[in-house]
Amino acid sequence: MMQQYLRIKDEFPDTLVFYRMGDFYEVFFDDARKANRLLDITLTARGLSAGEPVVMAGVPVHSLDSYLAKLIRLGEAVAICEQVGDVATAKGPVERKVVRVVTPGTVTDTELLADKSDALLLAIARHGKTFGLAWLALTGGELGLTECSERELGAWLARLAAAEVLVDREQIGSAHGNAFTGAQPGAAFTVTHRPAWQFDAALGARKLCEQLRVSTLAGYNAQDLGTAHAAAAALLAFAEHTQGQVLAHVRALRVQRASDLLELPPTTHRNLELIQTLRGEPAPTLLSLLDTCRTGMGSRALRQWLTQPLRERRVAAQRHDAIDALHDGALTSRHDGAVAPAHDSGGRTAA
Repeated sequence: MMQQYLRIKDEFPDTLVFYRMGDFYEVFFDDARKANRLLDITLTARGLSAGEPVVMAGVPVHSLDSYLAKLIRLGEAVAICEQVGDVATAKGPVERKVVRVVTPGTVTDTELLADKSDALLLAIARHGKTFGLAWLALTGGELGLTECSERELGAWLARLAAAEVLVDREQIGSAHGNAFTGAQPGAAFTVTHRPAWQFDAALGARKLCEQLRVSTLAGYNAQDLGTAHAAAAALLAFAEHTQGQVLAHVRALRVQRASDLLELPPTTHRNLELIQTLRGEPAPTLLSLLDTCRTGMGSRALRQWLTQPLRERRVAAQRHDAIDALHDGALTSRHDGAVAPAHDSGGRTAA
């Protein structure tokens, strides 16, 4: 059994492996010590492996979500290893394999997601002085792309507020580090290193076309964003790896450019306390005071409008007109369940 576990662990060296054994998920050796420190669960030892006691700890299967939620908040990744073989016919240990990997940027379980913010996965590539960014909210199924300079990178990190950032382990350096530390003090995101070969522009363009089911990215005005394509290659590969399947629901792409947005440097985000107080708390902030949305989807849209305000006045005006229309012509429900238009005091049907 330990040989089976160690083979699986070799494939996920930087990830906590929750190894299913009956009614418990067990963690072993250094993973067990880490889980003991982070989750305050009891360490035990059983038998020997290579002459050393097998240090282990476990969590009940029925309590998995609560432990996962805590680990995700701490920025940890967890590989869930299930029994896939038939216990009755198995000779030796029952066959097991990792069925999913849960990371801060690839959470899809509603029990683990925050209601009012997306768990955003962001990848960053670099070519010369240009940084390419690709991001994805798995629950929403929309990809985003942009390119920026080193000076602008911190502002983009503050805008996007990603839960997890993928970087090329061979290029991570002072430029990334300075932008990360200056993005938003108190901002919590996990930095995950990926192999350099995954950040390939040609591969990224091809994967984007396949994902969107198009022959060219020209329709999205994304055909010339080579550095962002490189980031997208790593982003899509990592997302598919963690989900254990193709991302069939991801069918939208949005290209953003700094020229389309009002410039809000990280210090402005921080001092205006848009989504986080100076102490790093979620309230009281501008978002917490304005957010009376009935759904998480509405809260996430409002959050995006506050952190990524568009320069285009027409868009803001359209939003105001829509709000006026809802206030002046609110719909009322008839007893038969159909929706009827409301009327103002003069008997006219509201628009």
